[in-house]
Amino acid sequence: MTADFTALMNQAAIAAADAIMEVYLRGAIASEKADGSPVTEADQKAETIILAILAETGLPVLAEESVAAGRIPELGGRYFVVDPLDGTKEFLKRNGEFTVNIAYCEDGHPVRGVVLAPATGQIYWGGPEGAFAGEVRDGEITGVGSLQVSHAPRPRIVASRSHGHAALAELCAALEVAEDVSVGSSLKFCLLASGEAQLYPRFTPTSEWDTAAGQAVLQAAGGVVLDLDGVPLTCGHPEQKFLNTWFVAASSRDLALAALAHMVRFAET
Repeated sequence: MTADFTALMNQAAIAAADAIMEVYLRGAIASEKADGSPVTEADQKAETIILAILAETGLPVLAEESVAAGRIPELGGRYFVVDPLDGTKEFLKRNGEFTVNIAYCEDGHPVRGVVLAPATGQIYWGGPEGAFAGEVRDGEITGVGSLQVSHAPRPRIVASRSHGHAALAELCAALEVAEDVSVGSSLKFCLLASGEAQLYPRFTPTSEWDTAAGQAVLQAAGGVVLDLDGVPLTCGHPEQKFLNTWFVAASSRDLALAALAHMVRFAET
């Protein structure tokens, strides 16, 4: 049954992207949520569309704007995790680096994910069958190709050395990082999945809906996303307000553990 979810998730992401771009092209005004983060009409329209399409599965959906409004479902063992507009700040800056994120989880583990960048039409998805990318044109996915992580003696890092956490410069030096590449939203995971970078350490807070879809895509491409304990990042933690710890995404477990060895020291200080 779960094999059918990918097509439905892609359909939901494409429909949400159309609504987002309608708002994007005419301009959006942001309001502020209780946590101080911005929200726009596009976030809310996209989430409504996604929830309506996923409703046919009968599964619960953990969705960012619903959670912000206090609507938190009983998740059980199988559910979706949705960020209707990841990168609202990028959306407001009009730099195109925002995404629609939809993940399907089993027992807290993201096993399928879709990440769609509405402004460019780039779409990435992954699951047990592998990871793939294509372009959305007129509501259809074209130019589909498979994704696979890459490995390099000197990894490329998805982070900014000049604007990152204090630990980032040391991490770059210790791992002999070749260069950094910067991009907004969950496209960071997609850069790793497509082999354009190998390492993404995260030193600042994220929510589960920020990471679940990208994590599923990266894992399907052969990569890993590990928390500070060195185990795969999981979802469905209301006791943590659905917030992630620091984590590292990487093209291999060995590279992730090497990065974590440095990150853990800073987390303990």
